[in-house]
Amino acid sequence: MTAPQAPGAVRERRPVIERRLHPVTPLRRAWAPVAVVIGWALHDPDQAQRQLTRLTTTTLLIGLGVLIPAAALYGFLTWWFTHFAVTDSELRIRTGLLFRRTAHIRLERIQAVDVTQPLLARVAGVSKLKLDVIGTDKKDELAFLGADDARALRAELLARAAGFAPETAHEVGEAPSRQLLRVPPGVLALSLVLTAATWVWLIVAVVALPLLWMATHSLWTLLAAAVPVAGAVGASSVGRFVTEYDWTLGESPDGLRIDHGLLDRAHETVPPGRVQTVRIVEPLLWRRRGWVRVELDVAGSSNSLLLPVAPREIAEAVVARVLPGVGVPSHAELSRPPRRARWCVPVWWRGYGLAVTGTVFAARHGRLTRTVALVPHAKVQSVRLVQGPWQRARGVADVHVDTGADKSVVARLRDADEAAELLRAQAERSRTGRRDARPDRWMA
Repeated sequence: MTAPQAPGAVRERRPVIERRLHPVTPLRRAWAPVAVVIGWALHDPDQAQRQLTRLTTTTLLIGLGVLIPAAALYGFLTWWFTHFAVTDSELRIRTGLLFRRTAHIRLERIQAVDVTQPLLARVAGVSKLKLDVIGTDKKDELAFLGADDARALRAELLARAAGFAPETAHEVGEAPSRQLLRVPPGVLALSLVLTAATWVWLIVAVVALPLLWMATHSLWTLLAAAVPVAGAVGASSVGRFVTEYDWTLGESPDGLRIDHGLLDRAHETVPPGRVQTVRIVEPLLWRRRGWVRVELDVAGSSNSLLLPVAPREIAEAVVARVLPGVGVPSHAELSRPPRRARWCVPVWWRGYGLAVTGTVFAARHGRLTRTVALVPHAKVQSVRLVQGPWQRARGVADVHVDTGADKSVVARLRDADEAAELLRAQAERSRTGRRDARPDRWMA
């Protein structure tokens, strides 16, 4: 593998070669005119029904003869006028049929490049490339590329983000990956069955819907309530199973790689050095089996799940890969708030805890579902002390730790003097942590 080029090195400029998306892309774009017609019909169903009853067979055939070629032409033109190119410093994407839009994505600001394959795209052998970029909430994407082309472009973008020279970046290829963990489908299914949300919605369906029927005897009212409940049950169980199926976690020089999905396959990357917070979630019904769920807050990325379910020992080993040098405090090491805090939050105050080590700020909350949030000192952007009037009366306060992912971790109901000292000490730990932190680089 060729070493990254020094920042001050002089190199010749490559000619910019613009490329088009895969030829099947017009089929994706062609649905837009059809979607407009369907949207109008849904917006005013009575008017749409009246218009349909007036149509004769000849008129309907003429309409289809106009709509289908128009949709095909629209799909072709949007594909024809969409180009992308990788220059010496940026990924350039030009789109737009009537109104032109050019996105200039600086290569050094790319945080993650994910490859996804919806079900029909898998059949057609194409993939969608999604990019997480610092400073943007919405992902830019290239849909669709050939499966091999998408992997090659992803490897080139990651190599360029790592500092490789343009003339050698395309030769680097995809970095090798070593599998760390694969979640068996049976374990995933059982974990969803033991999730409280699944049981809550099932209880609502079994208890509330019959009561609603006895109260109203209206089939339409029952259907109006049953459809959202069925959707919630599906999203909390079947939907998650389909999305998190065959969850595989691997390690490579460009970060941790995640592959998952039953119908739609996704290939995601957790960017190195960009993880701001790690949360270890432990639902009540999982504790007997020693299972946990690991979630993330990543700056400049929408990836938020690292492990859907795993034994706690394995999860802690994976956390050590994500946050080198950071250990997960045990529940015994997390100190509870003082007893007078029970007047602020009865019963639930026992679920709060705090531990501060030389590398991490760890806060726990929750009684039924316990969540431990870990923030490395180097990732802390600001620290705040918040104390309401009832808390002042009880001599307690909350300490908020803000991260670069626009999220906060809160140590709740700490003794007021402890909170003031924690505020001062955490500011100093954050300053020294950022000074000693490793650089956020791909393939470092």
